[in-house]
Amino acid sequence: MSKPIVAIVGRPNVGKSTLFNTLAGERISIVDDTPGVTRDRIYADCTWLNRSFTLIDTGGIEPDSQNVILKQMREQAEIAMETADVIIFLTDVKDGLTDDDRKVADMLRRSNKPVVLCVNKVDNFTKFGNDIYEFYNLGIGDPIGISASERLGLGDLLDAVTAGFPPVSDDEAEDARPKIAIVGKPNVGKSSIVNRMAGSRRVIVSDVAGTTRDAIDTVVRANKKEYVLIDTAGLRRKSKVKEDIERYSIIRAVSAVERADVVLLVIDAEEGVTEQDAKIAGIAHERNKGILIVVNKWDLVQKTNDSVKEHTKNIRRVLSFLDYADILFISAETGQRLGSLFTKIDSIVENCKKRVSTGVLNEIMSQAVAMHEPPSDKGRRLRLYYMTQVAVGPPTFVLFVNDKELMHFSYQRYIENQIRETFDFSGTSIKLIIRERNEKEQT
Repeated sequence: MSKPIVAIVGRPNVGKSTLFNTLAGERISIVDDTPGVTRDRIYADCTWLNRSFTLIDTGGIEPDSQNVILKQMREQAEIAMETADVIIFLTDVKDGLTDDDRKVADMLRRSNKPVVLCVNKVDNFTKFGNDIYEFYNLGIGDPIGISASERLGLGDLLDAVTAGFPPVSDDEAEDARPKIAIVGKPNVGKSSIVNRMAGSRRVIVSDVAGTTRDAIDTVVRANKKEYVLIDTAGLRRKSKVKEDIERYSIIRAVSAVERADVVLLVIDAEEGVTEQDAKIAGIAHERNKGILIVVNKWDLVQKTNDSVKEHTKNIRRVLSFLDYADILFISAETGQRLGSLFTKIDSIVENCKKRVSTGVLNEIMSQAVAMHEPPSDKGRRLRLYYMTQVAVGPPTFVLFVNDKELMHFSYQRYIENQIRETFDFSGTSIKLIIRERNEKEQT
């Protein structure tokens, strides 16, 4: 089941980024631990009590005029209303209730989404406590006073947020149909791919970037089974500012990837793979989703004998963290290789759920150790005792060793590669968890 999505909306300088970082536990860094993945400071995985959710910061407004502020606040609210299960509407007790607050509140009130009204910068409840009541005039519920910087009132805020989460649906829990998210930058042909896969024109297609209004689920039947296609083409034409469009596309991708089993990352063959593609790919990679890299508009490329090789090399260089994902060159316009998509998807779904017996795993481990001796440090050598699979989706393995500190990253990658060479895990990441087991436990 996908995690609920919580979006933060509010005027500039009300403390959106501070609240975002505080709720995320301040563990959001500029560069992720995974080589090649730059984490954009837009989304974070959070947990409150026993509820996990994805937090999205819709901020980043640096306008030139008051009119632009209001326009972009409305755009924020629209994105939040489309993607979020719960919306945090952040205001500022020191500024008091403003006209812009009222206008955005009107939009949120009509959204039929749970809205938690949050009044920030209440650093002193004795001094500012009574000022919170002014925000009742917005008519969107009880205002909750907090101080994001001082970490005050966050428990009440999170209680209200999680209370708005949708209940777990029995239908959703039992729905075994593969869910396929089609993600990528605007105008790379995502809607056209959905239309081809669905066999009918269910989605509006235009040459203008960002013409799909909402994410649309399409149920299609192929290979004698049903699939749910999650079309994320949807960016309205928000702004002529490139950074804004990129930010919104990432927010949409987070929303779709959370719900998906397999992600089709669509790249424009003419433009090639870009940093924005890497950001969107990183979202799926971090969430351990099945991934297929789809290069669209291949019919428009002037080809040579080395075209596929050159494009593949460039994609592998930029998306080095997706070395396990296959690359498929297609044309949604002509239908070239579209027939291979469902076969590839079936293979990825199967690989994500694949189980390997403990006996076979330990044979692989023993052979790997015999071929390449484990590393040592200061006279102490790494010993590998035992390996077993503990989960699927993604396939997750636990490896017991004598000392985790001796397990160098390169040797861990070596063990992972030995598993991949023996079994077909293409399209899915695999997780290798290292645990210590002392010598006495072996006797």
